[in-house]
Amino acid sequence: MTTGASASGPTGLRPAAKIDPTPEVDLDFPREWIEFVDPANDEHLIAADLTWLLSRWTCVFGTPACQGIIDGRENDGCCSHGAFLSDEEDGKKLHRAVKMLTPEDWQLMGEATDDQGRVRKKLYLEEDDLDDEPALRTRRFDGACIFLNRPGFSEGIGCALHTMALRKGLEPLTVKPEVCWQLPIRRTQEWVDRPDGVEILRTSIGEYDRRGWGPGGLDLNWYCTGSPDAHVGTRPVWEAYAPELIELIGKPAYDELAHHCRRRQGLGIVAVHPATAIAQEKAADARAAAENSPATSAKSAKKARPAER
Repeated sequence: MTTGASASGPTGLRPAAKIDPTPEVDLDFPREWIEFVDPANDEHLIAADLTWLLSRWTCVFGTPACQGIIDGRENDGCCSHGAFLSDEEDGKKLHRAVKMLTPEDWQLMGEATDDQGRVRKKLYLEEDDLDDEPALRTRRFDGACIFLNRPGFSEGIGCALHTMALRKGLEPLTVKPEVCWQLPIRRTQEWVDRPDGVEILRTSIGEYDRRGWGPGGLDLNWYCTGSPDAHVGTRPVWEAYAPELIELIGKPAYDELAHHCRRRQGLGIVAVHPATAIAQEKAADARAAAENSPATSAKSAKKARPAER
């Protein structure tokens, strides 16, 4: 399955007029979690936030709902700051992906090309610090990631890497930096010593909310995971983000997670994500208003009249 949208959003879109955003929900609210053992490794315990995974969050990049994380740069979505590379392998994957890009995919390719016409790493990456350690990040050009296609580009706004992946029929996660394709899922891992002396790996899968960014997360202009305007997906997160979750925890563990999500969904989740609840309530009100509108009532009355002879 090829994902049509991920954390950096759908591609090939035109800038859309923005809406007045619905207030984001509080960061603290009841959540349902489940723990299970990885079928492929009995020393790997997975804890999953069902409230998040059963939510109807979806990426709304390029739509009126997306307000952007920086005030005044709504069309950037969450791509304003560039992406830190997680490790050497992450960098190698990006370099391989860049070789597949064409000018039709990448608006700013010329900014990463030297005088000999070669795309150079030093022109699309820049040095920075992450957690007081030297790190590489995608270069920021004119206020946003160099791989972000801007308004006016013939192929529309969005991530150039994402555009290329869709064109080639690839999963976007195979060509994008880890931080880009993982968002807004947050995976944390720790080794835990059990009372019986057995050490296990505990993996937690949950929502990458504002706090995930550290103290600066609270200063973002807008953030999608807590916005009801982004909880309008046709499928729950666990299903829509299957490729990403499989990459994060493996296929056997994902299949087990999917089983638990289906069962909980069928039983009716207790701790519904409040942003999803608000979005569904708004949608129900809109449907009711449409059904009760004069135009709808007149149309229904016309259908109810017996045919004239």
